[in-house]
This record gives sequence, C-alpha cells and structure tokens, in this order.
Amino acid sequence: MTARSFENTIIGGGVVVFPADTVYGLACAPESSPAVHRLYSLKGRPPDKPAAVMFFSVSRALDALPELGPRTRSALERLLPAGMTLLLPNPERRFPLACGPDPETLGLRVPALPALADVSVPVLQSSANLSGGADARRLDDVPEPIRAGADLVIDGGELPGTPSTVVDLRGYEDSGAWSVVRTGLVAAEAIGTVLAP
Repeated sequence: MTARSFENTIIGGGVVVFPADTVYGLACAPESSPAVHRLYSLKGRPPDKPAAVMFFSVSRALDALPELGPRTRSALERLLPAGMTLLLPNPERRFPLACGPDPETLGLRVPALPALADVSVPVLQSSANLSGGADARRLDDVPEPIRAGADLVIDGGELPGTPSTVVDLRGYEDSGAWSVVRTGLVAAEAIGTVLAP
C-alpha cells in the first residue's frame, strides 16, 4: 500500500516525505515544474541548486538512460542499489529541472528500499530538511513546516542518518576515472573495490 500511495501522490503532482536508505527525503515528479517549485520552496532551497533523480530499480534507471555507455552501465549494475548518488554524463539533457545550471550532468539515486521497489516512476529527490540544515534521521527530525506542507508523509522509523556518498562517474566511460565528491554512507574503499579495473 505504501508504494501505491507513494506513486499515486507523485503522479498526481504531490510532494512526499519518505524514508530513504540514508536519511528522510522529499520527492516529487521530476518533470513537473509546479511540484519541483513546491519541493524547493518547502526546503528554502535556491532554485538553481541541482537535485538527484531517484529510480527504485536499477533496470528502470538504465531503461531511462539508454545513451549511457557499456562501461558506465556495468558500473551502475555493480554499484546499485546503494546509499550513493552518481553524477553521470547527460548528453540528452534529461530531467532538466533536476540538473540546475549544468544540464549535461545528472545526479542519479537508486536506493536499497524494498518497501518502494514496486514504484515505477522516477522522482526528483532531496533531503527532507531546510536548505543547509541537519539531515533527518527520524521523522520527528523533519521540520514541522515541511511535514505539514507535504501531501504524503511516510514514517520509516529511525534511519542511518548519514547522507548518500556522491560519486562522479562522468569520465568513467572514456578513462575509468571516478572520484568521491562527498563522503557519505558508502565508503570510498568499497566503491573502489567495485570499480577497480
């Protein structure tokens, strides 16, 4: 029921507070300007700051990004699902509302969330906190105005409380280069083991 309610709210243009595999997040339809505007307004987030697009299965993410090269696709299949955000080349400029000032870079999340694995639509996702504020480990940590302003609020209990690790894979297809942009839930050593030639 949770997955169906989540998906119906997203399709209907709503904003959801939900438990990710890292911290509590906010989600909305990534191609709905009104929904994205509402999400950013709830957070007090500058409109030109990029967000991530989240899929709930690796196969759906790969289907939506057919232009990714074979090396990058293989990396995604080995790394995900996990508590990380991958910065990918976006030559087709997909999901422009999530990309901020750099439309040729896409932040991708595929969380390890069995409860939402049946959600078939992607979402624009950001942490459920005020811009620059502390990440929410528990639903009570999500600021009350954000909870009150959302259309659906899902309580998933206590979460790890550490945000996703951000990994830059934009040069991976051509050279195998990658870097950790932000240290988070997944250790760089674990990523390096997966991406080692």
